[in-house]
Amino acid sequence: MQRPLAGLSRRNLVTELTAGVTLLAIAIPLNIGYAQIAGLPATAGLYALIVPTIVYALVVSSRQLVASPDAAAAALVASSIGGLATAGSADYATLALAQAIICGVMFVLMAVFKLGFLANFLSKPILIGFVGGLALDILVSQIAKMLGVKIDSGGEFVDKVFGLVSNLETINAWSLAISAVSVTILLLGARFLKVVPWALVVLVLSTLLVVLTGLDRRGVDVLGDVPAGPPTLTWPVIDWQMWGALIPSAIALTLVTTAEGLLVSRSYGEKHGYPFRANRDLLAFGLGNIAAGAQGSFSMGSSTSRTAAMDQAGSRTQLPSLVLAAGTLLLLLFGTALLADIPSPAIGAVVGVAILPLLGVREFRELWRQDRFEFAIGAVCFLVTLFIGAIPGILVAFVLALINLAKRAANPSIDVLAADDDAKQSLLEDAAEGATTAPGLVVVRMAAPLFFANGTVFSAAVKRAVTGADDPVKHVVIDMEAVTDIDVTGAEAFASLEEWLDQQGVSLAFSRVRTPTRARLEELGLVSGQTFFATNREAVAALEAPASRE
Repeated sequence: MQRPLAGLSRRNLVTELTAGVTLLAIAIPLNIGYAQIAGLPATAGLYALIVPTIVYALVVSSRQLVASPDAAAAALVASSIGGLATAGSADYATLALAQAIICGVMFVLMAVFKLGFLANFLSKPILIGFVGGLALDILVSQIAKMLGVKIDSGGEFVDKVFGLVSNLETINAWSLAISAVSVTILLLGARFLKVVPWALVVLVLSTLLVVLTGLDRRGVDVLGDVPAGPPTLTWPVIDWQMWGALIPSAIALTLVTTAEGLLVSRSYGEKHGYPFRANRDLLAFGLGNIAAGAQGSFSMGSSTSRTAAMDQAGSRTQLPSLVLAAGTLLLLLFGTALLADIPSPAIGAVVGVAILPLLGVREFRELWRQDRFEFAIGAVCFLVTLFIGAIPGILVAFVLALINLAKRAANPSIDVLAADDDAKQSLLEDAAEGATTAPGLVVVRMAAPLFFANGTVFSAAVKRAVTGADDPVKHVVIDMEAVTDIDVTGAEAFASLEEWLDQQGVSLAFSRVRTPTRARLEELGLVSGQTFFATNREAVAALEAPASRE
């Protein structure tokens, strides 16, 4: 079993501690903003940085992945719980705790039953569309906050846009000025001097401005009092019906975190050469979320941006997360008074700039260039998430994933192989249309498992190869090397093909059949005296017309 803080040594201790201070400066302002997106008090965002972070860091296999509530998770929390309770109420906060616990249990069950592979169904286009839709919905709320315009941040996207546009005459000039300067500092700082925690700089400078000039008395909204003290142990007490109502949104949160978290974790493990254990990471997410729900926070996932920042800072362990937890605890014990005067427009600017990359503009442009069908999948997921909701968005995402899978599986590569005079080379080259592998013989390669989506496609391809050949075909050899499985529907299509070949006076043989596949053929009753060849060349040598050997 991997020891906690794997990779930590005396040589990198200073680097890891320094990275922890950087992470502290990045995470605190962002988590305050994410808590507001979720409709929860600032403490909910800060509490997530203590016990849940410690639990996660000590259990996870990844040496770098940073776990925390993020923009997408916060938006999902708001959109799913907003219809069950009023944002800011005690019931709302209780539901957020219960939702985090359900997520945690789901993560643990996925780890126990080794279900991490389910995340593979959320392909890149689907993630781009889903997260992009959530990000744009968040951005509208943050723009309103930056302008000092009051809107229903828990409403639907269209309602929020309408509320923002219809209340533009209420823009607060001081809020607009703070936001404009904050955005400028954040964008220019990120471009020219990335090592500086610009989010913290913006919040400190804007808070000093408010304190020194009294802008809060001129209509600039501020964060307000933040309760001091460490998180306390709690447990959500709600009826079973409400627990059940939270399950769909918890599934959505779990799946999105699984897909993004495991992808990022694996990529950094491969980049730096340390082991990646998917189920261990799922367990860490599970325990972290249960801890979040049991001490006043909300659902946590992976933070791609903070992980990238730690990688850039030279961190290769989870020590920065522990530094983050310690620093946040000290802030809650002794420094909450410093948070009360943080202007909301500056928080909106920090969160708004942080989620800009999540809109996926560059990624959508790449999808358009690379694959229009994949672009359409991402666009549909984006629009459903934005205009209908996050839960329908994740359901549509899975349906689109299955459609995409079926579309690609229904059109496998099926080729007639060409003969080659070089006996040392494998007989794998595609033949021209209408050609035979040898006189009276075609070798057909099926480059996929045979199942319901492609069984008739394969049968039709073999029939075309036989009827469309320039010379009469007497023998068909199926190269089965890539056929790893056959389902019942695929077997029915194959049996129909065998019957058709028999009616045409064409014999059927197999080559390069895997042992499990041969057993499956026999189990399905598809073997009735056919010859099996170890190689395609062996099949050609045995079956080609005698005249062609002279």
